[in-house]
Amino acid sequence: MDVSVVIPFLNESPNLTPLCEELKASLDSMNKSYEVLFIDDGSTDDGVEVLEAFREKMPQIKVISFRRNFGQTAAMVAGLDYSQGEVVVTLDADRQNDPADIPALVAKVGEGYDMVCGWRFDRQDTFISRKLPSMMANRLISKITDVSLHDYGCTLKAMCKEVAKRITLYGEMHRFIPAVASGVGVKIAEVKVNHRARTAGESKYGISRTFRVILDLITVKFLLRFHARPLHFFGMPGLFLGGVGGALLTYLTIARLFFDVPLGDRPLLVFAFMLIVIGLQFILFGLIGEMQTRTYYESQDKPIYHVRRTVGIEEDSDNGIAADSKRSPTTKQKKPQPAGTKV
Repeated sequence: MDVSVVIPFLNESPNLTPLCEELKASLDSMNKSYEVLFIDDGSTDDGVEVLEAFREKMPQIKVISFRRNFGQTAAMVAGLDYSQGEVVVTLDADRQNDPADIPALVAKVGEGYDMVCGWRFDRQDTFISRKLPSMMANRLISKITDVSLHDYGCTLKAMCKEVAKRITLYGEMHRFIPAVASGVGVKIAEVKVNHRARTAGESKYGISRTFRVILDLITVKFLLRFHARPLHFFGMPGLFLGGVGGALLTYLTIARLFFDVPLGDRPLLVFAFMLIVIGLQFILFGLIGEMQTRTYYESQDKPIYHVRRTVGIEEDSDNGIAADSKRSPTTKQKKPQPAGTKV
């Protein structure tokens, strides 16, 4: 399989037929083998039936239907897990992403990039509620994650199979796929893509998602820089607070012993002890995190590094490491058993 297209959807029945027609025209023009994976995230409309009917024209369509709504991130992960293509493309089902841009993204991956992200250069959304918050979020995310992109919110992306199978997402972290992928070291490019106004259905997002983005951004930053060394994350503020508390306590001790300053009514004494206790708690949190990190890696035999390629090393060479215990950089994720009926 050359190309897999992953499309999560929720109650997008009016958009599915025209979307499938556009996908067929775009993908057929590439002269590549392909599949289109639709992930139904607990829809209550007849979207699955619409896709079943269209399979007569386009047998490459496959549908994964969730038992209930699990969220776009879970739907995206399911699509990546079930995909078989050497290049995996993701896009929204609301038709605001243009399937005609898919060949350009796939071609860019063929130039040697691990991931190619769409940039909605001329975005067709309202300025106050959608474009302005997105501009601010893109700058903030680029600054914090050190992965500079113009448009983190664009679902239209293409990535090589190796990257697609390594991405681990939880919560609502589908917005941060480039940042998460950067943790394994990927070469990222950005391509301007067409963006269209929604013509049917209703948007599933509003201004309230800004707060969830901020919380997820904190998680991403921690995972990118401190997931293997949590003590550094908690230990630094712990040492700072404990140091300030210790300095204050030393000052108060000298004042009491040598200058006969009474301490019984000094709030500063209580504040100093509080800083020391809080600093100690931060350090203990870091130590607990260190133990959990080791359990995470050692219990699942997860690697702490990722190899892009090797030269002159045989796959099963006798180099002191048993072949069946090597951490292969190309190991695939275990394909999950479907929890419901496959279409």
